[in-house]
Amino acid sequence: MLVDLAYGSSHLTVELPAGTALVTPEERPGVDDELRAVRDALRSPVEGPALRDIVRPGVTVAIAVCDGTRPQPRRPMLEAVLEEIAGTVDLDDVVVLVATGTHRGNTPAELEAMFGPELLAKVRIVNHDARDAANLVDLGTMGDGVPVKLNRHWVDADIRITTGFVEPHFFAGFSGGPKLVAPGLAGLETTLVLHDARRIGSPLATWGVLEGNPVHDDVRAIARGTGVHFACDVVLNRRHEIVAAFAGELFAMHRAATAQAREVAMQVVPHRFDVVVTSNAGFPLDQNLYQAVKGMSAAFEVVQPGGLIVVAAECRDGFPDYGEFRDMLYSMRSPQELLDMLSERRDTVPDQWEAQILARVLCGARVAVHADGLTADELARASLSCADDIGETVADELRRKGDGATCCALPAGPETIPVAPL
Repeated sequence: MLVDLAYGSSHLTVELPAGTALVTPEERPGVDDELRAVRDALRSPVEGPALRDIVRPGVTVAIAVCDGTRPQPRRPMLEAVLEEIAGTVDLDDVVVLVATGTHRGNTPAELEAMFGPELLAKVRIVNHDARDAANLVDLGTMGDGVPVKLNRHWVDADIRITTGFVEPHFFAGFSGGPKLVAPGLAGLETTLVLHDARRIGSPLATWGVLEGNPVHDDVRAIARGTGVHFACDVVLNRRHEIVAAFAGELFAMHRAATAQAREVAMQVVPHRFDVVVTSNAGFPLDQNLYQAVKGMSAAFEVVQPGGLIVVAAECRDGFPDYGEFRDMLYSMRSPQELLDMLSERRDTVPDQWEAQILARVLCGARVAVHADGLTADELARASLSCADDIGETVADELRRKGDGATCCALPAGPETIPVAPL
């Protein structure tokens, strides 16, 4: 059977055995008019006043949006927000903050692709920089001992608005909502504590879990402690079209959005599989190996112990070249050694969380990667094998396993989280 895996800006067609279990998001059509859908949500919030009712002349406004590694439909969302406050708020008093977290800032070309020239000319758009101490405000300690430093533009604004999209997240439970504040607009130290080994190592720090998840508990505490005046999230289908829009008070809005995202993206399967083939949802999420850990983590939910995970991720940005992710992987003599080292260290370093989760996956399964942006030698140095031909890799593994071997495919990668029986 031929299966199209999301890959780069298009897809990769692979031949998999007949009987391969396909796990895909529940198919829901996109709305006819995305701008109108978001506008309607802003005017009819899940809870709290409409956006128009919370702004007044003379206020300053900060709007958080996702960075370029996320497929947020920024244009209709931002256009709708600006339309709602137009006539009351001077656009010179509005700043749009790209919530990069610890990622690099988006380049001018990337910003133009994300927003379009019209929006770039209309409103000031600023990349958050987690390492720029001069543009961070120290807000003390919140949650379970998290030192909180946030973007100065955000803290100083009279009105703070988050915009994002909701999908399952591999250790924060779900994306969107309060994550746009921290880690999205947080300083490096804040994010390192939020993502330390103790929090990420919790069994509740996983896909689809919010309450009791130590990562998301502290994310919520920071958003609550610093104040979000209005929030808007959308749920997307596999084509990254808006299925539904939600707005209003941050936490009520996020609960409603996560309930729908859970229905769309989390699918029950009857058992675990010997081979699980996954994508990393295509570009922008599969632009580097660091991000591709999400697809591996999704597949790990349903692979047999010691089974094979095959990942299709373009990795046009390599490991990437910036950050410490590659150095961590190259330094490990074994996945267990790296996992033990990262779990025991008292401090946290950038990129540790993805390395920690990848090491956990490699302790329980083998991983083969198909990536145009990485060589077989680069993958081998990271304890990963190379799958030049995904179909052949799968067929060889199933032959090795013998009669009764099973295969599963996640064509949309972490946009669908399979759930296996306990």
